[in-house]
Parts: sequence; structure tokens; C-alpha cells
Amino acid sequence: MGEDKRMKDLVSVIMPSYNTEAYIKKAIESVLSQTYPYWELIIVDDGSTDDTDAIVNSFLKDSRIKYLKNETNNGAAVSRNRALREAKGKWIAFLDSDDIWHPEKLEKQIAFMVDNGYAFTYTDYRIQLNGKWLPYIYIGPNIINKRRMKNYCYFSTITVMYDSEKIGLIQIEPLRKNNDYAMWLKVIEKSSCYRLNECLSYYIKHDGSVSSGSKWKLIKYHYYLWRIAEHKGPLSSCLYTFRNLFWGIIKKIRYRVRIEGDEINVTLSKNN
Repeated sequence: MGEDKRMKDLVSVIMPSYNTEAYIKKAIESVLSQTYPYWELIIVDDGSTDDTDAIVNSFLKDSRIKYLKNETNNGAAVSRNRALREAKGKWIAFLDSDDIWHPEKLEKQIAFMVDNGYAFTYTDYRIQLNGKWLPYIYIGPNIINKRRMKNYCYFSTITVMYDSEKIGLIQIEPLRKNNDYAMWLKVIEKSSCYRLNECLSYYIKHDGSVSSGSKWKLIKYHYYLWRIAEHKGPLSSCLYTFRNLFWGIIKKIRYRVRIEGDEINVTLSKNN
């Protein structure tokens, strides 16, 4: 049997950036290292004031990489919205400018989706915090339906892929945080989400990253998610926020697998 033509469909990789000169080179290289070659990388810079510009420009000889710049800093939601409007791929994947992928991430995830007819999937992931790998693989439910998605966002943005032909164009409110969760709440209306139980994504957390912040701020931004993005009333937004907090605790207890050693270095060496 010949090669499945669906394994040659274009992937649009969405990458917002803001002042990530120390990390974006490795993020771009992890896309260039993919064993699946049919991709476009759409980088939208959100008014960086460091040397992000020079680093990205050094990669633009590859015609698959497209670089757009916002005139002012508007947040990742605006950048993702713009990239999604520009995207031409059947498959939509997300990689933040300070994170990295396993070289086989796209190939394995597309095969998983094609073989099973899935429109929305995610992979397991691992976290590096301030240069040190945490001793866990972070997982989630094998199937996430609407109810589970409203309970909590079980996966990292960089693990996600969806079929744009089945899901359509997604645009979200300009939230400064939790805008990725807002996106999945829209996508889940079109399809349940399925887990590919392989660790193919690596979330690099560091002091000053977008995901850092006080517990109170995190609670506040969960409230804004429901109040602004989902247009819930104040009471409903509070209830959904506390629901998120409860299931967030459950996720930390239930949905991680402890691993020994630091074998991740073998995988990442392919991206150096």
C-alpha cells in the first residue's frame, strides 16, 4: 500500500513571541528538526524590545517560516488570533517561543489523528523549571469532553493539535492570560479531545515567564476567563473558577507520572 496522502497535509505551527531572545532559537530549531517536513511556522512578535528580531531574521532563509510583527504589545491572544487568520494548514499546532518539541512530535501526532479519525488531540509533556527538569511526565484523561474541559485545562498549549477543516477558524477574546484555555473551550464545542500517551512536548518554565505569578492573580485570571471570554455572569464565573481550582488540585495529584533519571537529554540532543 502506498503512503497515505493525508500524511503530507500542511501543519501550521502558531508561535507568539515577546522578549524571548534567550529561548526562541531553540524553539525554532525544534520545529526545523521535525521528521514531518510539511509545515509552516507563523511567528507573531508582540512588540519585543530585546534581540528577538535579529534571532528570528536569521532563520527566514527557510521559506516555511513567516514572521509577523504587531505594532504594539497586545498579549498572546491577539498574536495567536493573527497567526490563526494567516494559517493555511489542515493541521494547527502550537509552540510557544520558549518551549520545545520532540523531533517526532508532528509526525506521531498526525499519524495518531489520521489513524483514528480524531480532530482534536494532545500529548503528554514534561516541565523544565529554571533549567532543572522536574521528575514527572504530565498526563491527562484519555478523552476530554465538554464537561471535563470546563472542569480544568488538563494539557499544555504546546501539546495540542487540531484539524482546521473540522474545527474552523478559532478567534478568542484578548485575554492577557488563560487565552489558551479560552481557545480550547471553543474547540471542544466541535470535538472531544484525545490523548496521545507519549511525552512529545517540553514546557520550559522560568522566572518571568507568562505562566508565572501569584496564586491570587491566577485565580483572578480564571475568573476573567469565564466572565470575559465565556460571557458568564458574575456568580457563574465564580462557580466555574472554584470548579477549576478543585480540579486543578486533582490534576496535580492524579495526572502525573514520576520518572527516574534525566533521559530527556538524549531526546533534546537532536535539537541542538
